[in-house]
Amino acid sequence: MTKCTIIYNPNSGRKEVEKYIPEIEKIIQSKYDEVEFISTKYKGHAIKIIEKLPPVDLVMSFGGDGTFNEIVTGNLKRKTPLLLTHIPVGTTNDIGAMLGYTKDILSNISLSLNGKVKDFDIGLINKHPFVYVAGFGKYTNISYDTPRPLKKKIGHLAYLKGAFQTFFQKTKLYDVSYEVNGEKYRGLFSFIIISNANHIAGVKNVYKDVLLDDDKFEIVLCTISKKKDILKSLYFLTTYDPSKVPGIYFYKTNEIKLTINNAENKTWCIDGEKLERNKQDTYHIKIQKNVKILVPKKNISKLFQNKD
Repeated sequence: MTKCTIIYNPNSGRKEVEKYIPEIEKIIQSKYDEVEFISTKYKGHAIKIIEKLPPVDLVMSFGGDGTFNEIVTGNLKRKTPLLLTHIPVGTTNDIGAMLGYTKDILSNISLSLNGKVKDFDIGLINKHPFVYVAGFGKYTNISYDTPRPLKKKIGHLAYLKGAFQTFFQKTKLYDVSYEVNGEKYRGLFSFIIISNANHIAGVKNVYKDVLLDDDKFEIVLCTISKKKDILKSLYFLTTYDPSKVPGIYFYKTNEIKLTINNAENKTWCIDGEKLERNKQDTYHIKIQKNVKILVPKKNISKLFQNKD
């Protein structure tokens, strides 16, 4: 008997997963004998669910990027990790957009079930996983500070509203010491983005040559504090070689160590959710290789070194 367990967040996005349950079950039963649905009840619940889940053939995540982060986090706590797949039902769905999913839940299930198992590089920030992005500083709090009722009401526009408000706030510079590729540096930075993705904050093709299995993530540290210059550099970052953008320090590597010397109460955002603050504000960020995820075939040739 084969079994697929679905872990879903009933509060993700503006679509109610529960109303699709009969159709979802019918599609999945074309591949698996048994289907189980488990609803999350609170933030962090998906971590506990999958950590204690009896062995199954597939775990299917329904929710936003934060829900999938929880499922990956719980899975990595297991002695024997389970095979995962993700169906995007959130507000922005950067992971889903990157992997080639559509806006239709039922079509996405078929895309996943007929996809391929790929080995992913997953980021670890002080051993806490992030699937595609970790950020600190200006703008990075928007995704978790935007009220859920507003996200349900107007979707992605809620984030744009938050970004507009943040744009006119004073830009703080953070004193950051870091070590990367065997060299040590220190400087003042307005924001830091560490990612393994070509779709971030609803912006596609942020980088042109991202591979999800090359043992590298892309790192940006921005020194700029003037509003117009931040916008200009973000534009150039997505248009030209990021290593040549003024005010941007860019690295491709598999490890970085950072200390935020004046973080105060500022925290990191990982996959759209708030990361509990490390009191010493020291962070060791590296890659966990070979995390198996079932994905649609559509963008495999663009996103993976291993095309098989």
